[in-house]
Amino acid sequence: MGGRSVGIHNACTVTRRDFLGTLAGAAVAAYGSTASQKPMRGIFVIAATPYTNSKAVDYPDLAREVEWIERCGAHGIVWPQRASEYYLLSAEERLRGFDVIGEAARGKKPAVVFGVQGKDTQEAMRYLEHAEKLSPDALIAIPPEKADSVEDYRAYYRTLASATQRPIFIQTTGAGEHQPFVMPVRMICELAAEHPNLGYVKEEQPPVLERMAEMQVHKPPMQSVFSGHAGKGMLPEMAQSSDGTMPGPSYTDVYVQIWDAWQAGERKKAREIFARLLPSINLDDLAAQGYQYMLYRRGVFRTPVSRGDRAKLTPALVAEIDAAFAELKPYLRV
Repeated sequence: MGGRSVGIHNACTVTRRDFLGTLAGAAVAAYGSTASQKPMRGIFVIAATPYTNSKAVDYPDLAREVEWIERCGAHGIVWPQRASEYYLLSAEERLRGFDVIGEAARGKKPAVVFGVQGKDTQEAMRYLEHAEKLSPDALIAIPPEKADSVEDYRAYYRTLASATQRPIFIQTTGAGEHQPFVMPVRMICELAAEHPNLGYVKEEQPPVLERMAEMQVHKPPMQSVFSGHAGKGMLPEMAQSSDGTMPGPSYTDVYVQIWDAWQAGERKKAREIFARLLPSINLDDLAAQGYQYMLYRRGVFRTPVSRGDRAKLTPALVAEIDAAFAELKPYLRV
């Protein structure tokens, strides 16, 4: 990385005054009475949202999923994000889901991370204020859909960070129809210097590896740099010392084994397990009901129902999912 260090430094440069301010703020944000004591590192699973046959949220199954994810050995539980179909949930469903997960996760080992993103700052603050009452270990937020410039993103995250001492993951979801701006690495570093609890990132904006490397050079103010995209790039990301990844829940126990093997220096083993997992990851991404179907298949959910609108579960697709799953059976732990 030596040849790239100058560009990386420029992207995340902070002044000495910024840095000293960061250290002072970190003493409050990292060790305040409401701050998390659980490491923001490892496999943080994005829980899927279960539904009844009538497509109502199945809250007992959501609680059951929390217990199952812990038994799989995950280091964190995240809800609701894209893999949770948060964009298909009403505000009331999201708030009640916070309550259910907060209760189900009480006393358990994984860190709890609540997704508080909203279309604008006002909506996000409603979720944050409710989440705060439940004392999660951290929060996560996708940039707002309603923004006229990237500077609106800055204002959004500043407001969220000022309202809590908890770590807030900035999810840099790729720009699309409802998110027209790419959040610059420089801005993320600046926000982290200004608000130490914003030094946490779920990086999904291409080029992912390069952006992650830029942030990792600057710790502090950056604290934890995670990836997403179902963990498809977790091997090269771990090779450059990423802090973790946030995949969907279907194969939580397998992701944990890959992470554990790599951290133990057993890289050949990690690669072998990942090679078995990758076909299932790709099929999960293809099918709208991929997460729900597999959690139904594994006895966690009572139905395979999804509200998603991608490819439906045809007999041919189910056969491929089941065939890939059969290859993973030696690596299942629950």
